[in-house]
Order: sequence, then C-alpha cells, then structure tokens
Amino acid sequence: MEKFEKLTGIAAPMPLVNIDTDMIIPKVFLKTIKRSGLGVNLFDEMRYDREGNEIPDFVLNKPQYRAAEILVAGDNFGCGSSREHAPWALRDFGIKAVISTSFADIFFNNCFKNGILPIVLPQEQVDLLMADAEKGANARMTVDLENQCITTSDGIEIPFNVDPFRKHCLMNGLDDIGLTFEKKAAIDAFEQKAAQERPWV
Repeated sequence: MEKFEKLTGIAAPMPLVNIDTDMIIPKVFLKTIKRSGLGVNLFDEMRYDREGNEIPDFVLNKPQYRAAEILVAGDNFGCGSSREHAPWALRDFGIKAVISTSFADIFFNNCFKNGILPIVLPQEQVDLLMADAEKGANARMTVDLENQCITTSDGIEIPFNVDPFRKHCLMNGLDDIGLTFEKKAAIDAFEQKAAQERPWV
C-alpha cells in the first residue's frame, strides 16, 4: 500500500448528504475482485447518462476537478451496504483523502485499509473547506497526516484527529497483509518450533 504522509492537491466539492456505497460504485461493477480498474466507474450513475456520455455538470467531469485527490463531502458519506469496492473505486480514481462531518463505520474502516484518509470535522470547518474547494483547480489544499493538519489555499490551518494506530499504518503503507509481514520473523520462529515439537502435524 502506498504511504500517506503529506498530500497537496485539488479538492473537489461534493456537498450531497447520505452518499451511499451504491452511488460511489453501483452494484453492476462488483463482479471484480481486483482493486484496480474501478475508477472509471466511480459515481457512475451521476457521471454518465444512459448512453455512457459524461454529464458535464457533475463535479468530477468538470475540467478543474478531473485530477482531484481530495473530496470534501456532505454528511454520512459511505453509508449503505458494506462493499469494499467503494474505497477501491475512490482510490483508483485518485482520491486519497475524504473530508466530511461523518462516515458510515464500515466504509470509514475500509478507507484506512485501502490507503485513503477519512477525516471527520465539525460542520463549520467542512463548510470552510467546501468553499475553498469550490474555487477550482488553482486553490490547492494540503493534508498533512504527520502533523494532523489541513491547510486551505488561503493558508488557514485546521487540525484534525486520527487514531494513532491507523495513522501509523497509513504513514508506513501498511494494510492487513503488511501488518502481518511485520511479524514475519516471529511467525517463522513459531512455525519452526512447532515443526520440531510436533513433526507429525
């Protein structure tokens, strides 16, 4: 998993509330078990019409937000079914941080496991960041995980909280498999000892 330390990029404003995982990645695209290739179908039903043409008014179709790496979203982002494909699609598109007043618990946990930083802030601070994101591509926002601070394009600093263990995992690029491999020496030693003590197993 890619390390997350400090991100400076374009933030896309998406003030809709209750964006569920089916809106993030519709169920028709859930047949794959690969984490790549889903970005093109992120928010598919909002990005494209029935003929597959882009809807120009959708935020991620606008030229200034096509390269967005930060999403400033409305309340209760990622609600609904607990599909891990939702953070897969966000990450494949290029979104590395999502800011909202609240997230669905399972989606929130899945973000950390897939290299995305979900940040919870009070409404007034989300409103400030939403307004900053609405300035377009020239207004770049910085998310500094090490110092737990967001800096707007105007230099306003907003601190945020993050669980220390999850912070450690993101900053070191550790998913569940990576965490297991950190214990590889102890696992190997255990297996060797068990093989000597119980050779019949």
